[in-house]
Amino acid sequence: MTEYSFGNPEIIEIDTDILIIGGGMAACGAAFEARRWAPDAKITLVDKAAMDRSGAVAMGLSAINTYLGPDRDPSDYCRMVSADLMGITRDDLVYDVGRHVDDSVHMFEEWGLPIWKDKTTEGVPLKDGGKPVRSGKWQIMINGEGYKTIVAEAAKKALGIENIIERCFIVKMLLDKNEPNRIAGAVGFSVREHKLYVFRANTILDVAGGAVNCFRPRSTGEGNGRTWYPVWNSGSTYAMAAEVGAELTMMENRFVPARFKDGYGPVGAWFLLFKSKATNGFGEDYVVKNADMLADFAPYDKATVVPTCLRNHAMLKEMKEGRGPILMQTPAAMAKLAETMTPQEIKHLEAEAWEDFLDMCIGQAGVWAGNNIRPEKTASELMPTEPYLLGSHSGCCGIWVSGPEDLSSPAEWRWGYNRMTTVKGLFTAGDGVGASGHKFSSGSHAEGRIAAKEMVRFVRDHKGYKPELKGDIKAITEEIYQPVRTYLEHKDKTTAEDVNPNYILPRMLQMRLQKLMDEYVAGVSTYYNTNGKLLDMGLHYLTMLKEDSKKMRAKDLHELMRAWENYHRIITAEAHLRHIMFREETRYPGFYYRADYPKLNEADWKCFVNSRIDPDTGDWKCFKRAHVDMVEKRYEGQGH
Repeated sequence: MTEYSFGNPEIIEIDTDILIIGGGMAACGAAFEARRWAPDAKITLVDKAAMDRSGAVAMGLSAINTYLGPDRDPSDYCRMVSADLMGITRDDLVYDVGRHVDDSVHMFEEWGLPIWKDKTTEGVPLKDGGKPVRSGKWQIMINGEGYKTIVAEAAKKALGIENIIERCFIVKMLLDKNEPNRIAGAVGFSVREHKLYVFRANTILDVAGGAVNCFRPRSTGEGNGRTWYPVWNSGSTYAMAAEVGAELTMMENRFVPARFKDGYGPVGAWFLLFKSKATNGFGEDYVVKNADMLADFAPYDKATVVPTCLRNHAMLKEMKEGRGPILMQTPAAMAKLAETMTPQEIKHLEAEAWEDFLDMCIGQAGVWAGNNIRPEKTASELMPTEPYLLGSHSGCCGIWVSGPEDLSSPAEWRWGYNRMTTVKGLFTAGDGVGASGHKFSSGSHAEGRIAAKEMVRFVRDHKGYKPELKGDIKAITEEIYQPVRTYLEHKDKTTAEDVNPNYILPRMLQMRLQKLMDEYVAGVSTYYNTNGKLLDMGLHYLTMLKEDSKKMRAKDLHELMRAWENYHRIITAEAHLRHIMFREETRYPGFYYRADYPKLNEADWKCFVNSRIDPDTGDWKCFKRAHVDMVEKRYEGQGH
């Protein structure tokens, strides 16, 4: 038996029909649906983590954010998504999620997810007429501490555990040697064993989540590592697709959620279920107070629900002008509800308020306990976070994909199979699909199912395809293990291995990336402001960082994973920077500001900003694509 050592991995080659990269909600949806339509196909799922606790729903969730039900129309859903994202979304993609998402939710309930019902229909499944407890127009309440494990179990059962490889980090996708712009395979390494995996596939689903930790986080020091979105999301979805030439879209868009300070605890249930209000430090409702300021961004200020970025815009004005802190008035909300409740009902409500955090953000409960805060008695601070890049929550950056064939969308939105990228055979879903948004957990699962069904069709249409990988596997192995080689060559040249002029630690390189993105690309330290000059300088420093990234070290498999996460973050960060530089307006005030172009410019910039890396030269190109409304958009409080 050969002994494989660190840096000298066993190479395992696997041929498959369908390769799913990722283990979150979209991947689970895809695994379940692909097996349903292709019982005899070879389907392989590869996850950096373990499916039971992988992705954004890993810790649990106390609500399903997207459920239409029989009384809501996908067109209204399109209007809501468009309004929140300041008018630039793909109605075909959003409508497609809207018409399929309920089916996924019904599956979750069938698999055992407890969904709250009103008293008149307790015990009746949603699909049979059960009425959910809603917290807002689109959101329903659940007991979701086991949400992800329930969904993962169904996917694992459908796929077969023998077809799932966990703790394997896919870091590169590979094109076909013979057919231009055709995906052919992927390469990754085990983060637990000395193994390198080489996959050849007819079609690939790239669903490895969004991007976190590109920017310097607010939680530093003892709070380091605390983020709102999954800390392990490193932009792999965007970076790997971009490197093989897939067209990206709306990468300038980011999400800056306002969350409970330091714990990043969610605010949705407090706003929607408990009817709480947020005020400045002097008790003023800052959104109402600053309504005139929001008129600069008409007509979106007239949406029934003020767009998330505009609510941030009003909050930031209060903070910058010294009227902080921003406070969630939790005691007032609880007192108001208590006026019409029995003591027993009040106790139950307080238990639900705590469970909201124990289900999905236990760190927030820890912060409150550590600060002697009881939210039913003490108002809690809110704070806008560092920026996140994603396509499934209140953001719409991602990859440009072909849409459904049966909707009357522009021809340039339907060049191939539904959810296929501009690279033949490469599909995406969830955080990967750009120019969409507000899919959340249920929509990502549904979109994974949409993509999987099309991938099965793609495989049947390309039955005779035999992938041949472009590039030499030995050379690719050396590229992947370069941080290991760098460490082994230089580790004995200093007395302390962490201090060495010949290499940089992945965590140090990540801090450099976060610092430059924070200071030049509109992070928290500049109140989310940037301009063309700052972006030029940021790109200069990012270019140097890319050069230095080749000197990262990896002393073990965990550090090798961190090194490759950094490579992916750098590509994602560059896409974000270049898109903000290209879009000469402030489309998302409260998320970021182009101080040199402070206004909304509907005439020139109500369009998609797309980009592409030439996979042969590495050159970036940014360009516009026309925006079209397929669903009539109505403001002045209508239709949302």
